[in-house]
Amino acid sequence: MRGFHYVSFPAELAPGIRGGPEFRTQITELASGHELRNSPWAGSRRRWEVGTALRDLAELRVLMAFFEARRGPLHGFLFRDPFDHSSAAPGQRPGPDDVRLGTGDGTRTRFALLKGEGVSARPILTPVAASVQVSVDGQPRRQGWTLAAGGVQFERPPAAGAEVRAGFLFDVPVRFEQDRLDGLIDAFGAGRVVSLGLVELLEIS
Repeated sequence: MRGFHYVSFPAELAPGIRGGPEFRTQITELASGHELRNSPWAGSRRRWEVGTALRDLAELRVLMAFFEARRGPLHGFLFRDPFDHSSAAPGQRPGPDDVRLGTGDGTRTRFALLKGEGVSARPILTPVAASVQVSVDGQPRRQGWTLAAGGVQFERPPAAGAEVRAGFLFDVPVRFEQDRLDGLIDAFGAGRVVSLGLVELLEIS
């Protein structure tokens, strides 16, 4: 899609990045001291600060070139979140039983890739294709399915009552948060950016 570039944020710039999930909560404090709290968001959205991760002038140039190629926030791209990029537990490899995607009904053929369950389930829009593993009722399925738009598409629907699970690595679709990148050369020739954020895209367009 023209609004999204399927290229990855430079991996060498990842050490030192800080960030994570955020919510938008509206809090009204009443005269009694009680609070009314509400959120217009259905779930969380992630943000990261990447400017603090730069260590030298060479890395600043890499970031500037990448920022220029995306035309600032105009085009989205892929980002490997250093804190959360796998369906498996930390230190473990993804397996076909990691995450429950749903239960077959004998007609349904598409199951969205998710991380987590219930109201906290997070749609995975950009899985690493080669890493995806699928199982049906505990039996690995190496054939008979394809990846399609952030989901698993079966050639034949899983049987009614069959549990569909998957494991995978994933990237996060993001964009730059600002139109401007402010570079700075320190006294010892080190390059850094005053502030530059990434924000998660909840859909790809």
